[in-house]
Amino acid sequence: MKTVQLKKRKNSDWKYLSEKIILKEPLVLVFGNRFLLEDDNIYEEIKGIFNDGHIVFGSSCGDISSDSIDEDSVTITAIEFEKSSFVIKTSNTSQNRVGKQYDSFTAGKELISKFNTNGLKHVFVVSEGSFTNGSQFATGMNAATDDNLLITGALCGDDARFQKTIASYNENPKVGEFVAIGLYGESLEVTFSINGGWTPFGPERTVTKSKGNILYELDNLPALDLYKKYLGEKSKELPSAALLYPLNVKSEKEKNSIVRTILNINEEDNSMILAGDIFENSKVQLMMTNVDNIVNAAEKAAINASEFRKNKAELAILVSCIGRKLVLDQRVEEEVEEVIEVVGNGTTVTGLYSYGEIAPFVGENSCQLHNQTMTVTLISE
Repeated sequence: MKTVQLKKRKNSDWKYLSEKIILKEPLVLVFGNRFLLEDDNIYEEIKGIFNDGHIVFGSSCGDISSDSIDEDSVTITAIEFEKSSFVIKTSNTSQNRVGKQYDSFTAGKELISKFNTNGLKHVFVVSEGSFTNGSQFATGMNAATDDNLLITGALCGDDARFQKTIASYNENPKVGEFVAIGLYGESLEVTFSINGGWTPFGPERTVTKSKGNILYELDNLPALDLYKKYLGEKSKELPSAALLYPLNVKSEKEKNSIVRTILNINEEDNSMILAGDIFENSKVQLMMTNVDNIVNAAEKAAINASEFRKNKAELAILVSCIGRKLVLDQRVEEEVEEVIEVVGNGTTVTGLYSYGEIAPFVGENSCQLHNQTMTVTLISE
């Protein structure tokens, strides 16, 4: 495996972060600021650098490289696989509408169904992140593989704006796009892990009214009113303040409790819109964290992903959550530094801060939507 990394900050030119070498038909991952990716010339610009490259775009809440983490920049990571191969499939939300509603389950199932599964080792997904129901999207992807394929990835981000996200393959980034990268190869080794570092607090309450990813009532009381009560003065900063206080959700339908970010609120009906489904009769608690817990969790994720590998990772793809970035603030680079310390300086590190992380729970096969985690995917040939 050979890799090249470049970064472009606002009002500047591309700068190589690694040795400039010629790659043959590379996979080119481009993560960065949504406004910079909306430049009409962005695809042609990158095509000019990697003329035979397969270019995948995804907007982020911050792009991650071996060098730094930035909000107002774009990072390119180009990868030439020497013993393996890859296939890229796409779909768009316009292809998965039932009337006016968008079907996230069908989008996930149809996207993964496009792959020839013979020899398919891993799929990395760059998903629309603005209005996709991430848990339904993950369930649909699992349905296409009978829970028998390792899928990791990210819901694209738009910093803390939550206006829109964009993605694409071999064209200018656009709204509503899903991109899936399938990796094939006998010698390919892919491992992963996730960790959060968030702690539940306060009373446990029961979901008494919900529909899909909308939470209406807890203990028969309006959910938003209760949530504001706990937040106190911080409730004036909603919905952005909700990123610092996600929900721990325990459902009878899942073995593990899952963290759910609150993406938006509806004052009219006192409801909260979550990043994924929340089922009635689930148990819910508020969560909180601090910088040290988040940094330690990132280190644990890297250790767990490295633990049972036969070969040293050549590529590490990190997907971390916008909520973690807000907590870390000026110390945001610390969690990535912990990962680099574990995987080693010889491993190329790339990734993004997202609106949701896609991966199985450790020890399971079926992927899930996670919030507020650091997800580490390690790849070698």
